[in-house]
Amino acid sequence: MAKLAFLGLGVMGFPMAAHLLNAGHSVTVYNRTTAKAEQWASDIGGTFAETPREAAEGADFVMACVGNDDDLRSVVLGEDGALAGMKDGAIFVDHTTVSALVTRELAEVAAKQNVGWVDAPVSGGQAGAESGQLAIMCGGAEDHFSAAKPVIAAYSKGTVHFGDVGAGQLTKMVNQVCIAGAIQAVSEGLYLAMEAGLDAKKVADLVSQGAGGSWQLANRAGTMVDNEFDHGFAVDWMRKDLGIALAQGKDMGLSMPVTALVDQFYAEVQQMGGGRWDTSSLIQRFRKMNSEI
Repeated sequence: MAKLAFLGLGVMGFPMAAHLLNAGHSVTVYNRTTAKAEQWASDIGGTFAETPREAAEGADFVMACVGNDDDLRSVVLGEDGALAGMKDGAIFVDHTTVSALVTRELAEVAAKQNVGWVDAPVSGGQAGAESGQLAIMCGGAEDHFSAAKPVIAAYSKGTVHFGDVGAGQLTKMVNQVCIAGAIQAVSEGLYLAMEAGLDAKKVADLVSQGAGGSWQLANRAGTMVDNEFDHGFAVDWMRKDLGIALAQGKDMGLSMPVTALVDQFYAEVQQMGGGRWDTSSLIQRFRKMNSEI
């Protein structure tokens, strides 16, 4: 079993760190709000540290799941950052969804002190984190990935290596682009069904079994019809992720018109006060346009 640190105890990090402890690893956690780290240690049984550096001291692996590029830099760099406490040969595993740019930047800094880096963003949301069934897309050196994979297995149903540092983040961008387009299509289809006087749930159940099926349709149609949007992955976070993907596309000279449009639709949901609603709340745009909410 390994000595681990976990940085960031949000709706994803809290259960992920718990899975590591339950798998038999020694786990020290850090959270920007210390009370949350204290709660984790009390509820789960591990230990907590006051700074990322203290959490990372002596660790074989340091995992992170924070908010964005700046949050990641803040827990990695500086006098109290994780790198200041990491030992020679340790590996940093970043589960945050961030830009490939910051990933490569920090991996380069880490390499200078012989610390490995695996970018490992996740898909599966809060439910996947709690059940330990996340899909994890990784980038980094093959030996670093191979060393980290058995540890990551504590909360993964599938972990795949896609290439050098940054490849995991690029794959996550693809994931988010596909999700955004799928949710918009489901929203339009369900609203069409409701306006036509059909039983939208019954329609969704049938369509899910054919070529129009998707995870979003099978798992979110019912709650979308019932106006339930409390499933964990918020609109605010989706906009952050789509912004990363659109910036990457721009750098590569790619046109991504559907993604850009759905991003603006999510901006409308934010203006409706839905920043913390689940991403399936795109359907609320239609209700607003037709004065149903």
